Amino acid sequence: MSVAPREDKTALGLAFMALAVTGFTCIDSSAKWLIGAGLPALQVVWCRYAGHFLIALLVLAPAEGAGVFRSANPWKQFFRSAFLMGSTMLNFIALSYLPITVTTTIMFAGPIVVTLLAIPVLGERVGIHRIVAVLVGFGGVLVVMQPWGAEFHPAMLLSLGALTCAASYFIMTRLLAGRESNATSQLWGAAVPTVALAPFVLPNWVMPDGWGVIVMMVMIGVFGSTAHIVATTAHRLADASILAPVVYLQIFTAALAGILVFGEWPTAWTLLGGLIIIAAGLYIWHRERRQGTPPNPHPPVSR
Repeated sequence: MSVAPREDKTALGLAFMALAVTGFTCIDSSAKWLIGAGLPALQVVWCRYAGHFLIALLVLAPAEGAGVFRSANPWKQFFRSAFLMGSTMLNFIALSYLPITVTTTIMFAGPIVVTLLAIPVLGERVGIHRIVAVLVGFGGVLVVMQPWGAEFHPAMLLSLGALTCAASYFIMTRLLAGRESNATSQLWGAAVPTVALAPFVLPNWVMPDGWGVIVMMVMIGVFGSTAHIVATTAHRLADASILAPVVYLQIFTAALAGILVFGEWPTAWTLLGGLIIIAAGLYIWHRERRQGTPPNPHPPVSR
């Protein structure tokens, strides 16, 4: 399967990446709203991936042909897709209990966990500077979670699980980089959860209560497919090392969605922890750019 050629359009790539980040917030906001409307979390996850799969199929298959489903690394694609599904499931369940700013901020620690996993899985060497940044980043996660205080909620452990699955997904993405087309990875990432969850979701389907819920069930799939396709396009227009910091815009889009949609204001602890996590993530990004370490080919926050 051919790989789309790279283009040098940095400004447009940054704009596309900002749009993708907004799309990720829309996914989380839709999920939280749908679960609040009475739909089971697993059904919401299935709607997100089924919609993504159908749209990706309509967009990508005509251009790529039937061979778009053919993978040279099917087991790696399967585990990559399974990790993404696990991250989404745990994140959506956590969203039913936690403010969107809390789950988003914890997920910002993704590059930190990727740095740790890259040592045993990819054989990367990590110096003392990045080790210190990792420790500082986890300190920021503790500030957000406050396991010592009354603000701690057990659902935060689900966010940590989602974070670990997302980091594993990005490690698998690195392993597949340059070996599979983006179209193949897109379709596998949506098809595996759709097929795997269907036997559990469809027999226990909960009918939506009103057209508003139906529309949102459709839109979460639209948000999912659009955000990932736009993010992939952004990485074709500009270097991943330039695009990586853009994902931290999501702390602002998540805060705005929390306030406007759910009436949830971020706490001072969430903001402080988020700043610590972002600072650590940006430092790791800076060190990787200086040392020429291949950056993630996708944003560190994925849904």
